[in-house]
Amino acid sequence: MQMAAAFVSWPSAPLTESLVKRALSNLSVSVVTSLPGIHEYSKLLQWSTYDAIDHDLTHRNPDNVLSSSYTIRKALIRKHYLARCIHSYLTKHLDSVLKDAVPRTWDLEISYADELDEMWSDQLWDLGNEIDASESQWWILKPGMADRGMGIRLFNSKDSLYQIFEEFEEYSEDEDQTGDTSVIISQLRHFVIQEYIPSPLLLDPNERSSVSALGPPENLQGHKFHLRAYFVASGALQLFMYDRVLALFASVPYASPMKKGDVNNAALENIDLTPHLTNTSLQIDRGEEGVRLLDELSGCHILSGHGTDCGALFTPEDIENIKVQMSSVLAETFKAALEMPIHFQPLPNAFELYGVDFLVSHEPTGLDSLGNSRIFQIKLLEINSEPAIELTGRRLHRILEDLFVAIEQVAVLPFFRQEVGCVPSMEVPVVPRHLRMCLDTRVRGSGGW
Repeated sequence: MQMAAAFVSWPSAPLTESLVKRALSNLSVSVVTSLPGIHEYSKLLQWSTYDAIDHDLTHRNPDNVLSSSYTIRKALIRKHYLARCIHSYLTKHLDSVLKDAVPRTWDLEISYADELDEMWSDQLWDLGNEIDASESQWWILKPGMADRGMGIRLFNSKDSLYQIFEEFEEYSEDEDQTGDTSVIISQLRHFVIQEYIPSPLLLDPNERSSVSALGPPENLQGHKFHLRAYFVASGALQLFMYDRVLALFASVPYASPMKKGDVNNAALENIDLTPHLTNTSLQIDRGEEGVRLLDELSGCHILSGHGTDCGALFTPEDIENIKVQMSSVLAETFKAALEMPIHFQPLPNAFELYGVDFLVSHEPTGLDSLGNSRIFQIKLLEINSEPAIELTGRRLHRILEDLFVAIEQVAVLPFFRQEVGCVPSMEVPVVPRHLRMCLDTRVRGSGGW
């Protein structure tokens, strides 16, 4: 029997595979590309795609097999499950930070546009009342199981939502259309509707840090962006945040969605989403232009806030406050998922990397639900398993290398510690420099679930 092996298989993500192998180069393990028999090695690591992992092997061998994905985690990674999970949690934890950190959300299961008629008098009753009462509020529709910006639409009336679903019904064979983000409604069925955040923090991705607090140069333009933070869940359960956070910018300057009555109804069917969608997968032609580190934005001019903050600079203190919010919000989200054990079951012999997306709202006179001043409020958008890290770009490749080494140190090395000649220690392992522990809890039972 050989000492230890690592099964690595990322057929559609060569960058991820290279990063995994690089991180494992510090360990005395044999890297294999096909799943070996459990009796061939004393310990086996499966650091692979979800579909390539033998999950039954993970469950049957908790002492000898470590895998890079939890088997059951829909409560986190499916938008409609996440919405239900958080809603259930907030009904029992009224003072949770999630109350301010998650856009109001409705989930629906629909196959045909005509089904909306009945929904307005049932599960979408309160949403329908809000839509009818407001001429300025916009809403965003997202498929529950799609990614990379597919199927996202904005609407501000019942009729425009109906038109969106009619568009999805008509979408069929021509799937090779360039830039088309339509989806086939009958294949997805699950959607979420969220309130559109009307006051995002705006910065210019082309600005480099300013050393002056003078008013912003006239040629700066505010762009919407979202934050991509990488979180590592390990065992049952520790959660870490990698604090080198990415800021992913829209390709054009921000403009508020059109109000009702600004244009005729026909134009509402073709709202330009470019100022609103910040997914890098929809902006491949821009290269790395729209990807910055959050820390690199320190000193840039704030270009949002209705002019009240004109000339203000985005400070290191602002950035740290945002990171602290992200850490506490995702820790609370994992607590919520733990209260839904049917759809989230962490295992002591598994770990997983998640790409978590946040939006930052900017209210110069903003208050949280407890009445405390909060100018910048983060909003949790979604949690992605097997994040598309290749879209980060070559310039920030070093960040990814450091991230995967950090994962190896907190999640993999302890599993192999005795096998690689390290002296066992009862001391708490040192957390790598750019990882922050967000949550350290024990799932009931010594063996997890």
